[in-house]
Amino acid sequence: MRLRAAILGGYGNFGSYIARALACDPNIELIICGRDLAKATNFAASLGAANPAQGAMVDIAEPAASLAAIAPDLVIHTVGPFQSQDYRVAEAAVACGAHYCDLADARQFVAGIGAVDERAKQAGVAVIAGASSVPCLTAAYLDEAAKEMTIEAVDYGISAAQQTNRGLGTASAILSYVGRPFTMQRQGAMRRVFGWQDLHSEVYPELGRRWFGYCDIPDLDLFPQRYPGLRDMRFCAGHEIALLHFGTWLMSWGVRLHLLPQLDRWSGALLRGSFLFDPFGSGRSGFHMYISGRDGEGRAVVRKHWLIARQGHGPNIPCMPAILIARRLADGKTIEAGARPCLDLISLADYLEALEGLDIEAIDE
Repeated sequence: MRLRAAILGGYGNFGSYIARALACDPNIELIICGRDLAKATNFAASLGAANPAQGAMVDIAEPAASLAAIAPDLVIHTVGPFQSQDYRVAEAAVACGAHYCDLADARQFVAGIGAVDERAKQAGVAVIAGASSVPCLTAAYLDEAAKEMTIEAVDYGISAAQQTNRGLGTASAILSYVGRPFTMQRQGAMRRVFGWQDLHSEVYPELGRRWFGYCDIPDLDLFPQRYPGLRDMRFCAGHEIALLHFGTWLMSWGVRLHLLPQLDRWSGALLRGSFLFDPFGSGRSGFHMYISGRDGEGRAVVRKHWLIARQGHGPNIPCMPAILIARRLADGKTIEAGARPCLDLISLADYLEALEGLDIEAIDE
């Protein structure tokens, strides 16, 4: 029996990556969903899927009736930003007996997904939030390190490629916390920091120097509980083009000092402006994670990891958990019913294996 997988935002930035990856699977029947039925139908036809894909109109503001009419087995929600969303899409999926996963990077949204847990268990379906780079990939790296050490500190970040598909949802999500306060585990306690501040740089293999600033992600709530010895965390992100990064950093001070409003109200204009810098960038993005701690004999240990993505292949990385979840269900394997963040589902080895065939290189030190 084929898995009917409905991808919300299926012709958008991340949704289209997921759709193309799943289109060739003979055990999956895709339903490309969005607010524009013509775009959804045209994109579905362009996939040349193993099983003919179809388009459907679904508005995440009122998803219940549309999803019930589609009758999916799995709903993959890619329509951000999730910072301003509630759980109505997940609840609509549960109501029609479908599994659910999303690519949410919103801290409260992912950490609070347990609000749907009881209904998901009653329906016998899995509801997985944050099926993306954070917290799925980042936890996979830490889980592997935890086999050999007590983790005390982790410093990590993502540097985006300038010449890559950039969606309004992702831009809005980041801009929503630029210059805004949130908490991060520092020196053994949750301390207040401000989005896109702590200006610093990292030197990557091949990519050279990239600049970074604080970002708010689900890991900041989840990891201090998951790794009891963890005393220090720092997660940051940055633009490939230094001028763009410094410009965002300056605006973060404007927001922090109440000279500017919250920047996501200008996300459309700022996103369009960023495309003007594409000729000066590349299609290469990067991820770094430095893990520090102690081994079983109390000796200091440091593990360093990088992912280097070329040819604009970086956006495939956050899409992989949703792809792997769909393939697992299509193969007839089960995922425990209930609602939870995307932890303990995908090992680091499985995640990296799924990236094979893309121009993405994992480097360890």
